[in-house]
Amino acid sequence: MNESQNIEWKETWRDEHLKWICGFANAQGGVLEIGRNDRGEVVGVKGILRLLEEIPNKAQALLGIVVDVNLKSEDGGEYLEIAVEPYPNPISYKGEFHYRSGSTKQVLRGAALSRFLLQKYGRTWDDVPLPGVGLKDLDGRVFDGFRQRGAHSERLPQDILDESDEGVIERLQLREAGFLKRAAVLLFHPAPDRFVMEAYVKIGYFRGSELLYQDVIEGDLFTQVEWTMDLLYTKYTRALISYDGVYRVETFPVPREAMREAVINAVIHRDYASPTTIQIRVYDDRIAIWNAVQLPPEWAADQLAEELSSRPYNPRIAYAFFRAGMIEAWGRGIRRIAEMCKEAGNPAPEWKVESSGDGLWLRFPFSAAYLDKAREYIGEPESLVEPQPDRNQDGEKTREKTREKTREKTREKTREKTREKILALIAADPSITRAELANQLGITAKGIEWQIGKLKQMGILERIGPAKGGHWKIVETKDE
Repeated sequence: MNESQNIEWKETWRDEHLKWICGFANAQGGVLEIGRNDRGEVVGVKGILRLLEEIPNKAQALLGIVVDVNLKSEDGGEYLEIAVEPYPNPISYKGEFHYRSGSTKQVLRGAALSRFLLQKYGRTWDDVPLPGVGLKDLDGRVFDGFRQRGAHSERLPQDILDESDEGVIERLQLREAGFLKRAAVLLFHPAPDRFVMEAYVKIGYFRGSELLYQDVIEGDLFTQVEWTMDLLYTKYTRALISYDGVYRVETFPVPREAMREAVINAVIHRDYASPTTIQIRVYDDRIAIWNAVQLPPEWAADQLAEELSSRPYNPRIAYAFFRAGMIEAWGRGIRRIAEMCKEAGNPAPEWKVESSGDGLWLRFPFSAAYLDKAREYIGEPESLVEPQPDRNQDGEKTREKTREKTREKTREKTREKTREKILALIAADPSITRAELANQLGITAKGIEWQIGKLKQMGILERIGPAKGGHWKIVETKDE
């Protein structure tokens, strides 16, 4: 027999051992045995009859709980067994909250204490009211995009299009006692990182341990998802181009929908009490996503691709993404990621929980076929070539300028394709709104605004009439 999650041994009684009783009460319960040494041998207890009376009284007076103290004997020696039940409410000892984890005891502080208290009171982090921010501080354009997505996905009735911002907040249950909840700020505030530390996404391109360039994606959570996807597939990865008859086919190293599901999962399930941002690292042969998470105790990394019950860490945020048609209801996101990679002929994604238990890595290896075709079709891409030594002091600057020009050309080609799609949608429906364009093209409202401004500057598009009730006009242009 050894000490474990539910068993602790002490040779003698000291009042500070109430900390261990507190730790058991806050965890899964357990037994504290007084009169055993570290090897589990019974060594006896002095004043055992007095302790039978004192220990229950001290537990009730200092912890506010009831414990069973039993006199036991083994191999001719006597010891005390203190049986502690798990308590549904948090228990503290002199203002500190102790918790039994494995065979050790820890004092809960900071984010860990916040998570513990919320769990004991049946709340989640995103369901807590947040003073200091009101409805007027939220972004109306984000509400417009949410309404369009919800109506288009049929997860919300059509009358949502006419509902006020306040009505949307009430429908999503994002207000309590006159205060907006944390989820409302993350979902609809233009700068949620003002209220929630590190509430943004970082993307970096790495070669080995060297960071070559990076981006920070801020804004509401819907915008973070859209801009992250846009950057990943215009700046950070390259598509291999092939043709199916007259149709152009783009093949990326990770299926777009699998990556989108992974980014949404990271945003929804992140532990926002942890002061660390979502990190996406792009390498020559893989993409890795790190996220601060708190997995259920019975889950393990190798189980994530299996059929597990839906247990969102931030249920209010998850509910909004579901109503917007961006996730499924039954927690199949992780399994779908694995299935989509398999269908595309990619290696299986890999999940790894950090040893501390506070972070999760998701790794997308590139397929050998993709890497081979990259070399075949476009030669050795700069992302696949080992850096060459400088032949002069300006060598690195010259290479960086070349890389930036290549990236800018790629981005401009993507923008041109987006403008072509916008014009096609307007030609089919001149009264289409900006929100409808954003929804159908799967990009942000800010992206649509920028593209429309560009089309106006180019003299290709005009707005006839007011914002409400007007329509678009495509201007015919002549070649020189």
